[in-house]
Amino acid sequence: MAGDNQFQLRIETDRFGPFTFQLGVDRPRLDSLLLRVDDAHKRFKASPLSRVASRLAKEVVVSSIYGTNSIEGGTLSVEETEQALDLTPAQVKDIEQRRAINLKNAYELTQRAAAQPGWQLDIAFIRQIHAAVTDQLPHEHNRPGLLRDNPKRITTRVGSQEHGGIYKPPQYGKDVERLLNGLVEWHQQLVEHRVPILIRAPLVHLYYELIHPFWDGNGRVGRVLEATLLQAEGYKYAPFAQARYYLEHIHAYFTLFNTTRKKAEKNTEAPNTDFVAFFLDGMLVSINALHDRVNALIAQILFENEVKRLHDEKAINARQYAIVSQIMEAGKPVSLSDLRKAPWYQALYVKLTDKTKQRDLKGLRELGILRQDDTNSLWAGFLNTPTADD
Repeated sequence: MAGDNQFQLRIETDRFGPFTFQLGVDRPRLDSLLLRVDDAHKRFKASPLSRVASRLAKEVVVSSIYGTNSIEGGTLSVEETEQALDLTPAQVKDIEQRRAINLKNAYELTQRAAAQPGWQLDIAFIRQIHAAVTDQLPHEHNRPGLLRDNPKRITTRVGSQEHGGIYKPPQYGKDVERLLNGLVEWHQQLVEHRVPILIRAPLVHLYYELIHPFWDGNGRVGRVLEATLLQAEGYKYAPFAQARYYLEHIHAYFTLFNTTRKKAEKNTEAPNTDFVAFFLDGMLVSINALHDRVNALIAQILFENEVKRLHDEKAINARQYAIVSQIMEAGKPVSLSDLRKAPWYQALYVKLTDKTKQRDLKGLRELGILRQDDTNSLWAGFLNTPTADD
């Protein structure tokens, strides 16, 4: 609605010139998306989350840390990220592992803050998140939690021509601090005027990146701040899952920072609409994907219980139970040839014939516990993968 755009804060800086925080969104254009995200979130919250909360939380954290690190050039795979998060401090050997662990620590700060009744965004928290994100990471100028103040010989620029242009954020330390204080003040005004969190969170993310207050880690910190605000308003899991959406749409993500900024510079009406709409699209995709994942995890739990029952009732033997357990643990289809080569599989049949091997697998397929596709890969039955016989 047009009235929303009265929520502006213009700050005069010493060297950067005027900087305006504005709502700058076309609410009628966003209302349908807002309703869809809200509806998806309500359905997600009503799903049986408690039964899979621990596993879902771990998956989301790993995926999110992989995503937000990869956006900034991180090289760890999803599997390597998961392994890094389980390391003790003494086991950390390289910078990539340190970056992953730092983000895990920042997420824990976020969760503690968001759980506090009446929590409000402030500069101390922003510094705390930055300190966690950049702890023990080498950088010529960056110091964890210390705001940027460029000496005359060094100019900070962000962006690229490929993504819509190169931007020169404030360079002078007092301007940086003044604008960061302005962001916190402006956000609180939006809170008091009940601007929806699904609009506030991406706008804080946007303006934080335009201020670019630290020497290093700004992208990661901006995404963590967005997630914190969403978590504090009851959005669980999706705020962190959003990082994976940004990675998968990285060109649009980076470009929108520049196109949104240029629209504001040209006094275009509602310049922030596209950025918020992109965020809402991501939330809708992320929440729906999480809902699907919960359903899949519940199906897996029911399947595991059924397999255990069949084993307890001796409908399947110990060898068959071991085969199914190993395939479930793999978390992906296992080719028949790889299965036959596996040492654990060979050990099961060391004194048995090939006919017994075939009979065991046939029995599992007939019960629907394993399914075999056209490529001779075996899937756990709960995945409902089409078989070669379908």
